[in-house]
Amino acid sequence: MKKTAPSYETQELREFGEVLQGRRTINLFLQTPVPTALVKEAIEAASWAPNHHVTEPWKFYLLGKESIGACLDLVRDIVTAKKDAKMGDFKAKNWAEKPGWLVVTCRKSEDVRMQQEDYAACSAATQNLLLYLWKAGVGSKWTTGDITRDSRFFDILGIDVDEEFVVGLIWYGYPKLTPTQCRRPLADVLHELP
Repeated sequence: MKKTAPSYETQELREFGEVLQGRRTINLFLQTPVPTALVKEAIEAASWAPNHHVTEPWKFYLLGKESIGACLDLVRDIVTAKKDAKMGDFKAKNWAEKPGWLVVTCRKSEDVRMQQEDYAACSAATQNLLLYLWKAGVGSKWTTGDITRDSRFFDILGIDVDEEFVVGLIWYGYPKLTPTQCRRPLADVLHELP
């Protein structure tokens, strides 16, 4: 029996495209807690990202109240040292309004090519995570600020700086405000070659 290619003109595919195009970085969240079970499902979905030689180089750290509190103290210290105490307090207060915290790390490799492959895989896993959460009505922000490179942050999370580096700190929660956005047209980014 001859197989034919499936149709790409389906409602499911259009809806999937809407999820991809609709996801936004969220900065303002409602204070409604996101169920931990949902976050764990998102992490499991994230782990199905493509990864070279099935290295699965990622780790996920789900922060609780104590570790979040330590991070708030740390960001206050970092910003105070860089700017001033008023800005440090402002930053800590702003970050305290982020309801869910998750850190994604990547295993370090001395092989430059493997490190690039692993980082790409961790980025794909992070995008899977964000898309899964978005489909469930949960917004997120993927950040890589100064705190994610500070050795004290690694100490708070119990991460061995010689073994892993931070791909991103992910804040998540139900969006209070969803911004609009647009992208360049396909003709600007697609180069069709003969």
